[in-house]
Amino acid sequence: MPIEVGIWRIDNGEVRRVNAASLEAERRLEDVLVKEISILGVGPLLILDRQVRTEFGGFIDILAVDGEGVIHVIELKKDQTPREIVAQALDYGSWVSNLGTERIAEIFGNGRFANGRSLQEAFTDQFGSDLPETINESHQLILVATQLDASTERIVQYLLDDYGVPINAVFFAYFNDAGAEYIARSWLRDPTDAGARSNTNTKRTRERWNEHDFYISFGDGPRRNREDARKYGFISGGGDRWYSQSLQALRPGHRVFVYLPQRGYVGVGTVRGPATPANDFKIKLEDGREIPVLEVGLNAPEVAVGKDDPALAEYFVPVEWVTTRPASEAYREPGFFANQNTAARFRHRATLEKLYAHFGVSAAESSEAPVAASQT
Repeated sequence: MPIEVGIWRIDNGEVRRVNAASLEAERRLEDVLVKEISILGVGPLLILDRQVRTEFGGFIDILAVDGEGVIHVIELKKDQTPREIVAQALDYGSWVSNLGTERIAEIFGNGRFANGRSLQEAFTDQFGSDLPETINESHQLILVATQLDASTERIVQYLLDDYGVPINAVFFAYFNDAGAEYIARSWLRDPTDAGARSNTNTKRTRERWNEHDFYISFGDGPRRNREDARKYGFISGGGDRWYSQSLQALRPGHRVFVYLPQRGYVGVGTVRGPATPANDFKIKLEDGREIPVLEVGLNAPEVAVGKDDPALAEYFVPVEWVTTRPASEAYREPGFFANQNTAARFRHRATLEKLYAHFGVSAAESSEAPVAASQT
């Protein structure tokens, strides 16, 4: 069934549908995305360039990279048929798959978004971490349309589900209500779903996960405080489903290596329970009492923002710390693994080996541990 989005306006008890209108041109939608690429909802992206010419003569509408070094090919449907737009995206994907770091850096450096910066500098500005030693180990194809027909949906789902092609489609609807403009977004498949981000087409082999080590990005600030986390034994993330959802992968016994963006790694701990929203999470005090985390008086004035909205709430994961360091002693070396996801399976062996030595932990330590009853 073709995707359709509707908006209704409620004024003084009266309900009135806001009529959808077509954008003046797909180019306008491209301009909107370039100005605010976060509208896509796939997490932070760094735009490498727009209208990127391939060696096959075509032009990629928007080429971007995320904090893991995954390249995103963003292509607008325009007036093409489903067969044309999908074939074009696959053609661009075949070209992108062979791009090395130097060529990608060249595309960025010669483009209109560098502003005198190198790719390394821009990557650090955007994601707060060093550019991975190897980028473009995988890529994503994103079809953008103002009208998403049943045929396009059928083809995309077939490629994704049956053949693991990393392709997805997003539908944007434009509304004009008495001069006020709105854009609504609907994905064919949730981009945070691992199945919608298949990397099986890449010719490169990702490092094998050891089944228990996780990377954690802890954004110290008004929403969460690193010293609170050390004192009360937790990690947290939220403000958007993109940041909180990855915490759901954590299970009791998993080991976490905590990274402070733009600083370095500051601790190692063992997960003792599942991710829990702020309204329900409890902290165990030294005297044995358990009290709601929002009643503790954390050094995070915005921790309760969005607490009643599952998509915006802060989520907490109880952790028993093995060892921690203050932010002033954060450990970081050039080429260390880091990305924007709150939680990620730690596959970067070179980084892990150095973290094992630095924090005095063993790669072979058992991940088995009991679940702590520290949350409801």
